[in-house]
Amino acid sequence: MSMTKSSSYIRFLNLIDVLDRINPGKKLDSIEESLLDKIVLSFHAKQSILVGDLISMSELGSQATLHGRLKNLSAMGFIKMAANEDGRKKEVVPSKIALKRYDEISKCLEKAVKAS
Repeated sequence: MSMTKSSSYIRFLNLIDVLDRINPGKKLDSIEESLLDKIVLSFHAKQSILVGDLISMSELGSQATLHGRLKNLSAMGFIKMAANEDGRKKEVVPSKIALKRYDEISKCLEKAVKAS
């Protein structure tokens, strides 16, 4: 089998797999991954995102499911929830651990692409 450009993604997946083994107990399911992506994207865009915004993402699951996943992300230390100005709504922000994870994923992507 010849090495093609498409193998960059395979290398990337292998590097991510190694990352997950280095941090056992921090493995996210696809719903948690999607929620965290949304939280980090909002954070980088300097837009606040509320718990209500996240649990209304019906394409990812029911409100109960999404609320449970947010609790998991919080318990694993990936997110922090803080009351916003109005006090009744909770704003969700990524923790240093989450930002470090995205930094590590970026490095994996760069490594995979450079190797091609």
